[in-house]
Amino acid sequence: MIIRETCVAIWDALHAAVMAQPHKEQWKEIADVFQQTCQFPNCAGAIDGKHIRIKKPVRSGSQYYNYKKYFSFVLFAMCDANYSFRYIDVGSYGSRSDSAVFAHSEFGKMLQNKALDLPEHTTLPGTTSPAMPFVFVGDEAFALGENLMRPCSSRGLSLARRVFNYRLTRARRVVECAFGILANKWRFLHTPIHLKLETAISSVKAACVLHNFVRARDGYNFDDSLTHSLSHRPSVVRGHRQGAAVREQFTAYFMSPHGRYHGS
Repeated sequence: MIIRETCVAIWDALHAAVMAQPHKEQWKEIADVFQQTCQFPNCAGAIDGKHIRIKKPVRSGSQYYNYKKYFSFVLFAMCDANYSFRYIDVGSYGSRSDSAVFAHSEFGKMLQNKALDLPEHTTLPGTTSPAMPFVFVGDEAFALGENLMRPCSSRGLSLARRVFNYRLTRARRVVECAFGILANKWRFLHTPIHLKLETAISSVKAACVLHNFVRARDGYNFDDSLTHSLSHRPSVVRGHRQGAAVREQFTAYFMSPHGRYHGS
């Protein structure tokens, strides 16, 4: 009971202060850092899911049994280039895919409904046209969309698409690093959580806001080579034409004189 009440209190006290939804100017600031550190312009965040290992919840059947053959719930997160979580969704069934968790999350619905207060389309650095949307980056588990970029298929990749995938991976890996930093700081995440489901969810939410609190207090300079252990099942999620057109514009930009950088 003490653990549950304390975790709920930590979340209630810190959530609004360290994980409030960004507004237009803050989205621009986030994108500026992604451009500086990952060379991916107009990037508003990186998204991914992490399985949190738990004991089997009572009368849950196979809902929490994931494809890696253990019981878990999903921590879905969107983070900025400073490895801070800007949005989390905690507690979805471990049997669900990342794309399903995203689609049913408040963040996914707000993105779909254009309710995130993202900035207006703007040109990429060094260009005068076209105006490009602000986007989030994810892996192959997510569907391509106007505001959501995923890698190009690995089949028959051209040089331009290999460069795009490299740039996207640089930006996307910040959320993987954030999961690694989270788990190494709050080490109960390395082993199955032996708590009631509701308390386990509260403990993960508390760890996430404490992660942001510590990041803001201690600064953002640290080794970003950490990764988390979530593996993804093969994706069958498809995108749509508008997202494909946006991805092609980014691909062309990364091959242009203004979009290139040493090492790409």
